[in-house]
Amino acid sequence: MRYVLFGLPLILLVALVAVFALSMDRDPGLVRSVLIDKPAPQFSLAEVEGLGVPGFDTASLKGDVTVVNVFASWCIPCRDEHPLLMALKDTGGVRLFGINQSDAPENARAFLEELGNPYMAVGSDRDRRVSIDWGVYGVPETFVVDADGVITFKHVGPLTPDTLRSQLLPAIEQARS
Repeated sequence: MRYVLFGLPLILLVALVAVFALSMDRDPGLVRSVLIDKPAPQFSLAEVEGLGVPGFDTASLKGDVTVVNVFASWCIPCRDEHPLLMALKDTGGVRLFGINQSDAPENARAFLEELGNPYMAVGSDRDRRVSIDWGVYGVPETFVVDADGVITFKHVGPLTPDTLRSQLLPAIEQARS
């Protein structure tokens, strides 16, 4: 009996370590969102002052497939994924909107002036309220919204050439059908 009482905590510890080890092997960009297949939250974001593109709201997501990218000038991974967003803009065929999170307007402008502005609209979310409503964990995050305003896809973290090709572009095509 003594061996059983001694061995039980050890067995539980080994089981917990195995569970944690197996969950570390998962794709960090694959985070299930409760908003998938639900309408985008009600929101209205003002433009980033001096940027030259409008802000946007829930109603502007309807009518065509839209990619919504949450970014910030202080976000290093946002800088890394930015060339892919520029390439997505250049290929055409999809609207690209940005939610600028927790940024001063002058910093957002400088970021997009330096790297190029791929967005048709950029909303300023200085207090992160809209980001919270969208279920954003951190920047960058990218969503696909279908023509009915329903969120159909979410990618957490920076886009890479592989995730663009294997996840985002197929999600855009699926949202069109």
